[in-house]
Amino acid sequence: MYTCGITPYDATHIGHAFTFVTYDVLQRRLIDLGHTVKCVRNVTDVDDPLFAKARELGVHYLDLAAGEEARFNADMTALNVLDVYSTPRASSAIADIRGFIGMVIERGFAYQAGHSVYFDVTKFGSFGSVSNYDDATMMRLAAERGGHVEDPHKRHKLDFVLWQPSAADEPSWDTIWGPGRPGWHIECSALALRELGSTIDLHGGGSDLIFPHHECERAQSEAATGELFVKHWMHVAMVFMDGSKMSKSLGNLEFIDRLRKQHDPRAIRLALIANHYRHEWEWTSAAIPKAHERLQAWSLATSGDGSAGLEEVRNALDDDLNVGVAIATLDDAAKSGHNVSMAAALLGVQV
Repeated sequence: MYTCGITPYDATHIGHAFTFVTYDVLQRRLIDLGHTVKCVRNVTDVDDPLFAKARELGVHYLDLAAGEEARFNADMTALNVLDVYSTPRASSAIADIRGFIGMVIERGFAYQAGHSVYFDVTKFGSFGSVSNYDDATMMRLAAERGGHVEDPHKRHKLDFVLWQPSAADEPSWDTIWGPGRPGWHIECSALALRELGSTIDLHGGGSDLIFPHHECERAQSEAATGELFVKHWMHVAMVFMDGSKMSKSLGNLEFIDRLRKQHDPRAIRLALIANHYRHEWEWTSAAIPKAHERLQAWSLATSGDGSAGLEEVRNALDDDLNVGVAIATLDDAAKSGHNVSMAAALLGVQV
């Protein structure tokens, strides 16, 4: 499994946590089924938002990244998220990225222009098959999400950068194409190949990464290796607050580190996983009190050996990770006084 991780320039909000807790439930069920799971969750410590925030604060970008990564890790520990196989940083993979770009160029899928290296989407016939978006939608999303569609050096507006010149205050590495830094998408491809090999069983992240990130990642990966990149894609829906998607630009955010100072982290986790990963949902202040009540009810039910509801929860998780049905099953069992500790543990909640 490869899960797109954080760009460490700010605290973990509810939307981020929903994604990572969802993958944690999936990982727990896969382990419960007897699988050995290698879950890689990268850290994007070479990227525009991180550099911009470091400039704003007047600090070195790696110092900012280290502090925010530590805060993120504390949040994940509090939410009882399992340790993953590895958490590689983009900055650790520059040599891998240079080699990867060389593979793409050698196979005829990339070109140099204006001191940058671009992926040529016209050479990759199935570009767009991850998102299944039409050209107009891809163009709009690329423009909104840092795709620089008006870059005059591009042959096609949807071509995307693999290597680019660095600004004066940004890190720079030497290459045969000139000094600079990697593009956003290439980082995950190089890390996935290094950590997990050419083909991944499952790859995911938030649904806002479907395009352009995962679309571009898949194209360049298969262009480089000639092999299937991902067997299964899994995307977690966005979380809303005050009627709009949680975003730093709007400021409609609720942060995990603030919540866990006021509430039992088990209740925060329960409030998150009560929502199905495919469906957008609205975070409200009522979520935590409801989760506290549920946690208390489960904790007070002590009759039996703790296995009540376990098989029903397994069946619910196997049905497209239907955690809502699993939780309802435990609610019913706990109302009858049955100990649900084993099934709750499968959801990552200790009672």
